[in-house]
Amino acid sequence: MPSISSLGIGSGIDLNGLLDQLEAAERKQLDPIIVKQASYEAKISAYGKLDSALSSFQDAVAKLKDPALFSSLSSTVDGEGITASDSSSAQAGRYEVSVTQLAKAQSLASAGFNDRDAALGGGTLSLSVGGKDVDIEIGEDASSLDDIRDAINASDAGVRATIVNDGDPDAPWRLVLTSKETGTEATISDMSFTASGTDKGLESSLNLTAMEETVSAQNAELTVNGIAISSSSNKVEGAIEGVTLTLSATGDSTVKVENDNFALRDAITTFVDSYNDLQGTVDQLTSFDSDSGAAGELLGDATLRNIDARLRSGLVSSVDAGGLSSLSDLGITLQLDGTLELDDKKLDEVITHQRGDLATFFSGTTDAAGEVVQAGFATNLDTTLGDILDDGGLLDNATTGVETRLETLDAQYARTEKTINETVDRYRKQFSQLDTMIASLNQTSNYLTQQFDALNAQTGK
Repeated sequence: MPSISSLGIGSGIDLNGLLDQLEAAERKQLDPIIVKQASYEAKISAYGKLDSALSSFQDAVAKLKDPALFSSLSSTVDGEGITASDSSSAQAGRYEVSVTQLAKAQSLASAGFNDRDAALGGGTLSLSVGGKDVDIEIGEDASSLDDIRDAINASDAGVRATIVNDGDPDAPWRLVLTSKETGTEATISDMSFTASGTDKGLESSLNLTAMEETVSAQNAELTVNGIAISSSSNKVEGAIEGVTLTLSATGDSTVKVENDNFALRDAITTFVDSYNDLQGTVDQLTSFDSDSGAAGELLGDATLRNIDARLRSGLVSSVDAGGLSSLSDLGITLQLDGTLELDDKKLDEVITHQRGDLATFFSGTTDAAGEVVQAGFATNLDTTLGDILDDGGLLDNATTGVETRLETLDAQYARTEKTINETVDRYRKQFSQLDTMIASLNQTSNYLTQQFDALNAQTGK
């Protein structure tokens, strides 16, 4: 609250300075509240960091809970001129693929025109492409080769039009039509031009018999394990169940669809890494520096201790999954510092030779109706994390509790500050009255001194 600069003028006393000192002394009542507010805000922020680390770990656990991860497949190609991408419906196997012909789109070229910009006459260009008929109107005042090309491309005729200069000195400009799709079903089966005015040669130039076929339409031809397949596109679906083949050259290749060990190994490695990241966050939040006395925001926090205990209990739990019962059977061991250590070689052996047991260990088993018969390790751990992270869970309740206490402190701060302001206002009024009274007394003193001096002068004293 600002001081009044005129305070103290009447008395000659530094009442402004005194009032500032009194106000500073009163405001010290706020210091303990401010310290508590900062402490609660730091704890809420720390809970947020913990929530983020736990959520990342939960995402890693959720991947291991999904049975689809253990049945996922990946495709590889041994050879050139073909790529393969798989879907969830792919089946494991080895496929010999021989590509003898690639799919091509048909191209037709008109005879040459000597002037690209000359108006060639309006009319209707009729096209039949892949069994679809389209009529394209060409206006008299918009009938140059460029105009005709643009009109074709703006239509839904199933062809693309371009203009090519073939270098002929007399008539170099040729209109080229190319089917948008490859394969024999996308051919241009009919083409004619009907003039609406003076015929300037388009009727004889833009018809199927007058056009030169520069590229013939053809389907892709291939065999898969000796079975002949024809495809209108170089993107072949269905030849191998759940796998899309993209052809770029003729030749022989081998397509292998196998268990996706990389994805499974990556998911387990991510699980280990995310838990270790979580432990790093916990260590940071509970750290203590004996030299400086600096402590982490959640050092000694009961909620964090509870969460850590639940997670450690979950990590050492066991399930019945054939030859696997605990993380250590996978090559994952809990270290003294609370982190997990992964034995890569042991994990690779389990993935290769015990994939079914690994699926049961992490995701559990279900019956024909989809009901859970036995919960897996990841399923149980995900439930534990849900109890911690879900709305109304352990961490949410702890955060809400601190936020409530912080709101109470905010209200206490506002009440205390109001009381301080009222006290300082009272001091200011009292100082103002004191200033006025002393000023009045000073005036009386000065008057009396003058009167006594005058009296003494009259009496010769």
